[in-house]
Amino acid sequence: MANLVVHFEIHASEPQRLIDYYSELLGWKFSQVGDMTYWVIDTGEGAIGNVEAQPGLGINGGLTQREGPAPAEGAPINGCNIVVGVDGSVDELMRRGVELGGVEALPATDWEGIGRGGYLRDPDGNVVGLLSPVLSDGTRAM
Repeated sequence: MANLVVHFEIHASEPQRLIDYYSELLGWKFSQVGDMTYWVIDTGEGAIGNVEAQPGLGINGGLTQREGPAPAEGAPINGCNIVVGVDGSVDELMRRGVELGGVEALPATDWEGIGRGGYLRDPDGNVVGLLSPVLSDGTRAM
């Protein structure tokens, strides 16, 4: 297991706000690490738990207190963003993400050979992608 991405982190100005957002939107589970302002994110069955685990279908992550201001509206991405593979409708999750306080960053689009994807800016300005192998006409892209 060399050079695989095994963990991601989301930075939050108001951690509880993003814990609520991602719990509601994607069903992720958050566990605070002791008294630290750090929460381990369990993204679901099939995710690898740590670098010692056998590779699964996805990875788990963490949420931490942001050190400094949130990204300004319209600012370019500073760092990496994550893309979440979803079983359900990207369009429905995009709508739900906006209802929960996010903003559409890139509308849901069919990408031939890839799937249907879109990007949200969460309530703290982080960009997260949603990707399904199913196109808008119900056919599989791959």
